[in-house]
Amino acid sequence: MAQPWKTIERIATDEGALELRQRGERDFIITIGPQILMNSLANRSEVVLGQIGCSHLKEIENPRVLVGGLGMGFTLKATLDSLPATATVIVAELNPTVHEWCRGPLAVLTDNAVKDPRVTVEICDVASRIRQTALNGGEQRFDAIILDLYRGPHAKTHHSDDPLYGSRAIENMCAALNPCGTVAVWGENYDESFEKRLRSAGFTVTIDRPGRGGLRHAVFLAQQKQSKKTGKHAS
Repeated sequence: MAQPWKTIERIATDEGALELRQRGERDFIITIGPQILMNSLANRSEVVLGQIGCSHLKEIENPRVLVGGLGMGFTLKATLDSLPATATVIVAELNPTVHEWCRGPLAVLTDNAVKDPRVTVEICDVASRIRQTALNGGEQRFDAIILDLYRGPHAKTHHSDDPLYGSRAIENMCAALNPCGTVAVWGENYDESFEKRLRSAGFTVTIDRPGRGGLRHAVFLAQQKQSKKTGKHAS
């Protein structure tokens, strides 16, 4: 018989109660309202997201990576495992409680990835962080931007104005990247319109559907071509 779930912590949010639940040593879920956001035993696509988003950076000196969304830390752990010791990784996480969970009960899942000396966690909105970098440019640009957010691109995403997946947001990501930089995005499902917007912005795009059978999430990998526009959008 399966063990019952134990609620570790519950906090109120605008979208409902955010809860961390546990049963057994390594079996966790995070829920918001009635929706399960993530399950510690189903993390294949998050791991692939971190791996392919940084696969081109293993031999790069002092690479800079932005990870949007901390979750249980699986994407961050895969990102760190794909980077040299000289890397800088900034994690943009909206909720400080999620950061506390990753430093506390969830740390066992990722060998305490958030405490890696390469990592800085900023409690902020990742779209705002990207816009800020697009405006400032210079040495603040990133070699990879990795978005692991529970609401990935989908058919109802506004094509131009969505702060994360719209065409203007994609232009900001272009301006926030170093030449030949990459954007890796997790999606619950494949979204053709999002892929078209990435291609229209000048990215070369590939799609991965990790796993076999059942629900297979989408991982979008967008890589800049050699030449890059120098203009900044940041609106």
